[in-house]
Amino acid sequence: MSEIRKFSSIVVDGNDRAPNRSMLRATGFKDEDFQKPQIGVASTWSMLTPCNMHIDKLARKAVEGTDAAGGKGIIFGTITVADGISMGTEGMKYSLVSREVIADSVETVAACEGFDGLVAIGGCDKNMPGCVMAMARLNRPSVFVYGGTILPGCHKGQNVDIVSVFEAVGKHAAQKISDQELKDIETCAIPGPGSCGGMYTANTMASAIEALGMSLPNSSMQIAVSPEKELDCVNAGRAVLNLLKQNLKPRDIMTKKAFENAITVVTVLGGSTNAVLHLIAIAHSAGVKLTLDDFTRIGKKTPVLADLKPSGRFVAAELAAIGGLVPLMKMLLDNGLLHGDCMTVTGKTVRENLKDVQYYREGQQIIRPLNNAIKKEGHLIMLYGNLASEGAVAKITGKEGLSFSGKAKVFESEETALKAILNGKIVKGDVVVIRYEGPRGGPGMREMLSPTSAISGRGLGKDVALVTDGRFSGGSHGFVVGHITPEAFNGGLLAIVKNGDIITIDAVKRQINLNLSIAEIKKRQKVWKQPKQRYTSGVLSKYAKLVTSASKGAVTD
Repeated sequence: MSEIRKFSSIVVDGNDRAPNRSMLRATGFKDEDFQKPQIGVASTWSMLTPCNMHIDKLARKAVEGTDAAGGKGIIFGTITVADGISMGTEGMKYSLVSREVIADSVETVAACEGFDGLVAIGGCDKNMPGCVMAMARLNRPSVFVYGGTILPGCHKGQNVDIVSVFEAVGKHAAQKISDQELKDIETCAIPGPGSCGGMYTANTMASAIEALGMSLPNSSMQIAVSPEKELDCVNAGRAVLNLLKQNLKPRDIMTKKAFENAITVVTVLGGSTNAVLHLIAIAHSAGVKLTLDDFTRIGKKTPVLADLKPSGRFVAAELAAIGGLVPLMKMLLDNGLLHGDCMTVTGKTVRENLKDVQYYREGQQIIRPLNNAIKKEGHLIMLYGNLASEGAVAKITGKEGLSFSGKAKVFESEETALKAILNGKIVKGDVVVIRYEGPRGGPGMREMLSPTSAISGRGLGKDVALVTDGRFSGGSHGFVVGHITPEAFNGGLLAIVKNGDIITIDAVKRQINLNLSIAEIKKRQKVWKQPKQRYTSGVLSKYAKLVTSASKGAVTD
């Protein structure tokens, strides 16, 4: 057992560790438990959000699996914040920060207490990358478990979700729906536990982590409250013991090829722009070099096949009903789009995991065949140009068109932009510019779901572009460009844009440019002054001092 108790043995073995054992006896340890590998089960349970409200029960299931396989499971907590609740407020500045807090806290507890392995269970968007970043840092046998997708609500016979509510706000402002209909959508969109139901950031990252090899097969496409999800947690607890015996660690799994698999799956699914930020951050923690150019390289040979919300018709629960992610991965593997030799948390390779998997049934409309793609190349477009010399990220499905040129309407914050949109001050041909929302300038790089949803709700999704050094929710769609680097606070050209300036976005040439002469740019740069930081103490101040640019994953370590 000593080979699989490399860390816990230091904490509990020997006469000099009697005080340590005494403390653990109070938590329920018996004599025999001190000879078992200790597995930390990181629970992101909270009653803050439906994404995480059921995870306490799932954590206990993971302990059941660990204990049945000969380990000793120990549940500990870490935080979550509720993106959907804080969206559009000052509080949203803490959202991306929470990813770092989660990673730091999981690393801190596991390293301090001498856990030999980890299971981590996450629901809302930042839980997932935060937990996996900690696993990469610790490099102890680990399995990530997704808390599962929510079931859709129903309004007038149509599936609805949280993005439906955000868009209903725009429709209401445009007097397209009544007060009562807005209330009806609000009250039925979130029927119970689980993460937001489209291919938004939570489902995108769950799929990415499964493709990365850090979750059990098909665990990313399960309903939050279901026997399948409970069994997934039990199996994850068992799987960690197997990984310990094989001495298979996260950095053995999270190789460059594995990240390429994750990018491929995110692309095929039409996933969230946040995947760019989070995968680069996870790769950083794993010691793997991953850049924006890797997304471009893979996107050029990878089609979009999934007709999923926000730009498509279906929700993740419907994808779960036809077999989940593994039939898609099987199809991609058979057509040379995945690396089959990558190891996974099953202790087997991707190819071995998919050996007996069948394709989707005939007639399903959620995942298209390769010869009938929604888009022949990827939807995550990395843009460069004078407005984003270090890169920016756009989500272009093709439904918005492939280019946009219009007059800038400049806002210094999300709130002022949203007010203008809802009041009808944004019209066809405008490019909404929201700046000083980057990792340092915000600080915190808020998601712009409220303004993008308001634009769509007012029927301007194809007629108005939005560019920002902030980021977007996975629920955002339309002609939107985020993650602009250098950010405005660091003196990027976004800082000198004025109302009426022409901004051109070209998804084919992969460029975003401010149409000004070099002389005029230099003139404006000369008089620009960096704003003072609004936060001079506390978490946001600390974050602003440490954080890297969005193009490097906005990491703090």
